[in-house]
Amino acid sequence: MFVFLTTELMPVGLLTPVSASLHITVGVAGLMVTLYGVSAGLGVPFIVAWTRRVNRRVLLSTLLAILTVGNCVTALAPSYPLVLTTRLVMGFASGVFWAIGVSMAMRLVPERQASRAAAVVMSGISIAAVVGIPLGTVLESLTDWRTTFLIWSGLSALVFLAVAIIVPSLPSANAVPVREVFALPFRNVPLRLVLGTVVLFVLGHFGAYTFVRPFLESSTGAAPAFITVVLMIYGVGGAIGNFVAGFTVNTSLRGSFIAGCAGLVVSMLLLLTIGQGQAGSIVALVLWGVSFGVVQLCQVNMTQAAAPDTFEAAMSLNTMAYNTSIALGALFGGLFADHLRVTSVVWFGVALTAASLLLTLGTGRRAPRTASDEELVTSR
Repeated sequence: MFVFLTTELMPVGLLTPVSASLHITVGVAGLMVTLYGVSAGLGVPFIVAWTRRVNRRVLLSTLLAILTVGNCVTALAPSYPLVLTTRLVMGFASGVFWAIGVSMAMRLVPERQASRAAAVVMSGISIAAVVGIPLGTVLESLTDWRTTFLIWSGLSALVFLAVAIIVPSLPSANAVPVREVFALPFRNVPLRLVLGTVVLFVLGHFGAYTFVRPFLESSTGAAPAFITVVLMIYGVGGAIGNFVAGFTVNTSLRGSFIAGCAGLVVSMLLLLTIGQGQAGSIVALVLWGVSFGVVQLCQVNMTQAAAPDTFEAAMSLNTMAYNTSIALGALFGGLFADHLRVTSVVWFGVALTAASLLLTLGTGRRAPRTASDEELVTSR
């Protein structure tokens, strides 16, 4: 999960060098994230259904092979259209793993350890979400953006070999037809509310964060070294938020999400007001990282709590909503960045994350309880 999601998010920290190298605008470069997210989100329910008879180890190995080749092609691509086409294909592979990865992990262990196994896999989402962008920035600063993708192609190949050698045969089981997946939100009101909440905060967060490097460069005149450091600090903050939420979700899942979402709104407002200085931007991004670490873990637990008996189907819908929102957030952010000031992208993030917060506050004091505390996935 870490390798897949980092592949999706890593270009966020590389937009400036990619746009300069391929002679495109920063907004157009953001399409590397947009198209990846579109295919990862929209294709997953159909591909999972079409491959329902394929052994899951074979399917996962195929997905990792696509990721390996795709990162290599991206590194060597002579033109931006080839980069976008490659990212589109890689997105399909990433989306399928989002849908099948957790259930695979739960089948690899005794039943009593299934929730812990799911937590291990889901921690890859949280770690990649807060580390992937700074990691790409670090690698690019030490080499260049093409070498960064070559390095990630090598890591993808190593994971492919590990899966092929270590993971046992896992025949497909309990596949859900496409029509049943799409009918689930209509029958399950709590899940529908969770998906709406996820769409709003992911749109706001990734719409703004995709362009955080151009924002810092234009508002503070920050050098690449400072941006690398501040994004790494953001990643540390995200890891802290994820760790803290691992303890708080069992006490108050809804309260934890509200606190994290409020932190996202406040952190973006701080970036707009005090982010013109380096100290102010560090404060804002630390709070942003902590807050995102909290909401990222909470939204996965909220999905499971809303649909504990149809978790794989619910996760495929979560995958579609999450990744499509990443794509649209990057697209809308690019339009704001190219046609208005980069500052407008952050205001876009404030508006959408605030809407997610208001939706959660307006759905009652108690979140729906359809799963026990023991069934909730935590990062412990």
